[in-house]
Amino acid sequence: MSRIAYVNGRYVPHREARVHVEDRGYQFADGVYEVIAVQQGHLLDEKGHLDRLDHSLKSLRIPWPMSRRALQSVTREVIRRNRVRNGFVYMQITRGVARRDHAFPKNAKCAVVMTARHLKQYDAKAAKTVGVDVITIPDIRWERRDIKSVSLLPNILGKQQAVEAGAYEAWQIDDDGCVTEGTATNAWIVNSKRELITRDASHAILNGITRLAVLEVARKNGVTFVERPFTVEEAKAAREAFLTSSTNHVKAVTRIDGTSIGNGDIGELTTNLIDMYAERMERAGEPEA
Repeated sequence: MSRIAYVNGRYVPHREARVHVEDRGYQFADGVYEVIAVQQGHLLDEKGHLDRLDHSLKSLRIPWPMSRRALQSVTREVIRRNRVRNGFVYMQITRGVARRDHAFPKNAKCAVVMTARHLKQYDAKAAKTVGVDVITIPDIRWERRDIKSVSLLPNILGKQQAVEAGAYEAWQIDDDGCVTEGTATNAWIVNSKRELITRDASHAILNGITRLAVLEVARKNGVTFVERPFTVEEAKAAREAFLTSSTNHVKAVTRIDGTSIGNGDIGELTTNLIDMYAERMERAGEPEA
């Protein structure tokens, strides 16, 4: 089946999708994006993603290109036309097309691109049996990481370092020696007190929607958690570690920079959180509160 993309008001074959050479997203990374998981044909945590999109747009002073309800309608149509039951939808909004100049253009119209892709359904059983390696790298990104900007060059460089090191992900380290987040994921550890720890939401990290979902299920199930920075040394000495994102969901980390975490196996709390999150995913089609 041919993939279908949405480009500025038109549904077109993916191979024919085009944006203008002077789109500011292309020339300046002057835009934002969101990736929303699709589970059993339903958008997962749609409200949270659109709320974060609103935050990103407002932070860059880019207006919504259409109403929220209209964007939701387009999103569902892209999913329908691509027949995606499990996968994700990618949406990107830029300031639009204008003569190249650093200052905001006065009359540019926002540009909107949306695509969808199939992925295998999240396999919680497999997630409880296979962990991944991460490496640590300096965090060289700008200071507004809470904005989901299309400017991802430091993330790309970091991910490539991980690939070349034979690792799955790279956790980025700030000037204080603390983990901020992965190149495309949020970072978590479980300490010797069995406390779940993840970096607090601030300008230092992107407040992941899956991150918020895991905190929600932890709270509902009586898991003790703390939102604070943690050092690389603390991470390597942790009982357990894992990462989260909209496409990875919950994935155990069993080695950091070659050091085994705990006994090298996936820990009890990580296993329980995978089950809790998978159960939450099964309720994806239910109305959001």
